[in-house]
Order: sequence, then structure tokens, then C-alpha cells
Amino acid sequence: MTSTQIGLLTGLVLGLAAAFAGFDAFLIVLVLGTVGLLLGRYLDGRLDLAQLTGRDRGDFHGQRDHHAG
Repeated sequence: MTSTQIGLLTGLVLGLAAAFAGFDAFLIVLVLGTVGLLLGRYLDGRLDLAQLTGRDRGDFHGQRDHHAG
């Protein structure tokens, strides 16, 4: 089982345990499942946070596009 699968399963189980009723429970499970999935994908190396924050545009680590003239 990969970290992604474990993270998703953990988020879903915690969501079910935390809120065991109606539509509110569905929303909590959905949010916690998503958080678990994203955390698992990050731990597996399948989620690049630089893409999500927009820091891969060349201006990261001082690599700015300097125009002459």
C-alpha cells in the first residue's frame, strides 16, 4: 500500500469517526479525505507544491529574467 492510499484511507476513516451524521459528515469526510490524499501524494513524491504555488516560473532562487537595455 502506497503513502497515497494510506493517506486517503486515514483521512476517510478520521472523517467518518469525527462526524457520523448526515450531510455534514459527508462534507467533513470529503475534506479530510482530500487532505489525506494530498498529503499521501506529497509523501510519494507525486505532488509538486511549487506548481501549486506558482514558484516554478523562473523567479525562484533568484533566477529572474533581466532584460538588457
